[in-house]
Amino acid sequence: MKIDLLEMADGGGCSSKIPALQLEEFLKHLPLPEDPDILVNICNHDDAGVYRINDELALVFTNDFFPPVCSDPYEFGQIAVVNALSDVYAMGGRPVVALNIMMFPSSRLSPDVYAGILRGGYETAAGAGVSIIGGHTIDDPVPKYGLAVIGFVHPSGIITNAGAMPGDSIILTKPLGTGIILAANRLGLASQADISEALASMKQLNKPGADIMKKYGVKGATDITGFGLAGHTLKMARASEVSITLNMKQVRLIGNTLALVEDGCIPGAAFRNLDYIEKDTRFSAGLAYNLKMAACDAQTSGGLLISAAPEIAGQVVDELSETGFHKAAIIGKVTERSEKLLYLNE
Repeated sequence: MKIDLLEMADGGGCSSKIPALQLEEFLKHLPLPEDPDILVNICNHDDAGVYRINDELALVFTNDFFPPVCSDPYEFGQIAVVNALSDVYAMGGRPVVALNIMMFPSSRLSPDVYAGILRGGYETAAGAGVSIIGGHTIDDPVPKYGLAVIGFVHPSGIITNAGAMPGDSIILTKPLGTGIILAANRLGLASQADISEALASMKQLNKPGADIMKKYGVKGATDITGFGLAGHTLKMARASEVSITLNMKQVRLIGNTLALVEDGCIPGAAFRNLDYIEKDTRFSAGLAYNLKMAACDAQTSGGLLISAAPEIAGQVVDELSETGFHKAAIIGKVTERSEKLLYLNE
């Protein structure tokens, strides 16, 4: 009997994250280790931790896993791995080795289902030059899959969410809308074209973006996942002690994303993300509701948000397009810190 993984989880992908407000509340109680070789810790809620080995090498550590975002086991494995590797790419690193993190109901799934998930993961990792060298499994009612990843980065080449500088242009490398499309798919409202575009976007490795950032000496970036474009931009503004303005009409979207919002296909994670940003955000009077909710939509395996000097921003976008990121665009700018951290314009 063919298994539809979507029937085994109420929600999937990065929309399954604990709400940002709740997460920040209990993270602030964690003690910070005192070690001069820890170059990036949890202070700024960055994409990964970084530990210096010597003057030429630092290790990038991350882990990421989630419930299914699609019906097919192989595709689920692909997307979960691309998403996990993205944290290393966002830090300017090169992922090298990984461990599987896998949970599944052993009494309800046949071996070929979880073998398909793992095969999708292994083949995607191998294509990115990453070796999966082990892992751990748990018997759990809801399937979940992802990786713990270690990457390499030069200590002077680390890119963080605290690197945005006043005057920089803000670039987004992938279109928005995966959370909304996935919600519409569960309701039977998404077109096959929209589903296909969302899946293709989620399977697109962010490696070219990392390579281009390193080429141009970019210092500020993050990847857009469960807290949405608005949530992750707010975190970048706070970490960098700047304000960021986003122009939502310049943001590229997947297919019929805005029409689906108007039809009521708004995942709960989008409302949780809106709660998170409201206090520190000014919404322009002309900002349409569907654009506001698209900005808050939880993305799975989303694009990189890059803060680049204005004189190179156009070249960065052109090179991203040449490497297959055809919807990369300049979507905003960084300014000196002002009343609000984030300004959302139409």
